[in-house]
Amino acid sequence: MQPIFGILIPFLGTSLGAACVFFMKKSLGEGVQRALTGFAAGVMVAASVWSLLLPAIEQASGMGRWSFVPAAAGFWVGVAFLLALDHIIPHLHRSSRQVEGPQSRLSRTTMMVLAVTLHNIPEGMAVGVMYAGLLAENAQITAASALALSLGIAIQNFPEGAIISMPLRAEGESKRRAFFGGVLSGVVEPVGAMLTILAARLVIPALPYLLSFAAGAMLYVVVEELIPEMSQGKHSNLGTVFFAVGFSIMMALDVALG
Repeated sequence: MQPIFGILIPFLGTSLGAACVFFMKKSLGEGVQRALTGFAAGVMVAASVWSLLLPAIEQASGMGRWSFVPAAAGFWVGVAFLLALDHIIPHLHRSSRQVEGPQSRLSRTTMMVLAVTLHNIPEGMAVGVMYAGLLAENAQITAASALALSLGIAIQNFPEGAIISMPLRAEGESKRRAFFGGVLSGVVEPVGAMLTILAARLVIPALPYLLSFAAGAMLYVVVEELIPEMSQGKHSNLGTVFFAVGFSIMMALDVALG
């Protein structure tokens, strides 16, 4: 029961954020969106290090000086996986007018949702692999550390839900459709988490590789998407400050609860 609750927490964060479309009359300002994007990036970087890469290295400690190999290998496979998805799925980032991936006749709204969905895939996998380790009674993964990751991602998913639903509303979508678009972008997280749990339980020795795989995928999203978005326009230091805030909160959650 605990893993099910844990993997649904990030999805709840996205849904609550998307529900802002029912209570806010105006779309989020550029400064606010930049700050929230920086915050999300900070959370993801801290989670990649403390919740994923360090446990992956610790679990391979029996390899001695080569204990970094599973973390490095999984990391690069995660980067390659997101790079491939970036090229095969048509999507449109919020601050861009140029479609990425193959040419498509999909609507602008649909491609904006797909962009956030791509962003959420590694987050779902990260939560899934943590709970897979917990179910396997891995010594380096505790219920508190798995919960810390779920809470951290849920916190940064709240503004993400608003960032996708509010612009959809501003483009003329009804409140219900804008809310549904925000929620839909987060559905991939519990689905990805469940698939990762099933895969990890079949190959428990691969857990260090899966942890670092999720880290590589998340850091790809941060560098390829979030950092450019938080740095655009005037007052780009706002995104940097909130990056530090998100990083600090996620670090504190992981250390305090882990």
